[in-house]
Amino acid sequence: MIKSASHFSLQSILKLDALTCSAMGLLLVGASAPVAGLTQISAPLLFWVGLFLFPVAGFMFASAQMHRVPMWATGLVVVGNGLWVLASLALPLAGLIAPNALGWLFLVGQAVVVLVFTALEWDAIADRA
Repeated sequence: MIKSASHFSLQSILKLDALTCSAMGLLLVGASAPVAGLTQISAPLLFWVGLFLFPVAGFMFASAQMHRVPMWATGLVVVGNGLWVLASLALPLAGLIAPNALGWLFLVGQAVVVLVFTALEWDAIADRA
């Protein structure tokens, strides 16, 4: 069996994911109006999405504190991250939001970051199987 090239433990990946999730939550809650002005994404949507990120980050961080992260917890994070990426792209493609060019850059950029975390977490699950 070939081991992953990642040198990071699942706990480290989850902690970093929780940290970036918290940072994004702080940005979206604390600066929803300025971000909305720059991206043409609704300020209330940004605010509520930002609030949603805090319990998600808390779950990731709490899971990372365990000696052995349960597979279901990591699976839940992977599925949640996947849904986040899907929603980030589906909302504008479906016409539910109409971001400008900077808004698209913002959505795609954060989706790529989340996708990287998803891949690292998926890799960590595969390494444990």
